[in-house]
Amino acid sequence: MGLRVNTNIASINAHRHLGKQQMRNEHALSALASGSRIVRSADDAAGLAQSEYMKGQLAGQKMARYNAFNAMSLVQVSEGGLNELSNILIRVRELGVQAASDNVSDVERGFLNVEVDQLLKEADRIANTTQFGTKKLLDGSGKELEFHVGAYAGQENIIKYNLNADARASTIGIDGITVLNKDSARDGLAKLDSALVKINKMRADFGAVQSRLQVTTSNLDIQNENLAAAKSRLSDADVAYETAELASSNILQQAAVGVLAQANQSQNAVLKLI
Repeated sequence: MGLRVNTNIASINAHRHLGKQQMRNEHALSALASGSRIVRSADDAAGLAQSEYMKGQLAGQKMARYNAFNAMSLVQVSEGGLNELSNILIRVRELGVQAASDNVSDVERGFLNVEVDQLLKEADRIANTTQFGTKKLLDGSGKELEFHVGAYAGQENIIKYNLNADARASTIGIDGITVLNKDSARDGLAKLDSALVKINKMRADFGAVQSRLQVTTSNLDIQNENLAAAKSRLSDADVAYETAELASSNILQQAAVGVLAQANQSQNAVLKLI
């Protein structure tokens, strides 16, 4: 075999392997630092595309879950207002039963009527002022609401609810109730019973949509968990594998440096021939 000086094949070969190990080393360090298996698109173009799409889906599901919880909050505020209205009507009914008996006089009925009047005014105030943000909930001004509870487009990702609750005193028929005498107190009891049925129907409507929204949020949580697991399998770095790659590339890199140094010195033998 001849001795050549201009082209050191052994040095070129060692340099190529050194570069290869440096790239492995850099990739392993980048993967460990970022926690991502796909450091650059060249690592896995298809996997990167799938991972980024799933990333968008996860962000959409997070916001859909937020929408569902806000919708539940709206319903809970509405139902909470109706709960207080129901408590007021029950208290007024209690006073009506008391006023309908002759064990109280007209003077005492007058005292009872003061409380009845204040409670009915408060019931009407609650109906007119209960709101979520700027949206009135119990004054009959509501309309069909659309809650977007999916990460995608399409009507199947929307829950529609017709907010038609109207708990104002004039609507449920409790305005003008008095307990100033036995007859008016007994008439008031019938009106209060009818009003309670109307209030309970509204509460049942809110309860039904609230139950549906609870199922929706539970389903979104399950979808989010499974999709996050799928994305993790695609894009997250395997720390055990990457640390093994780092150790291997470090050893081979040091060996390549040593071989390169030897290759660079191998042509010194030519000097002995001159």
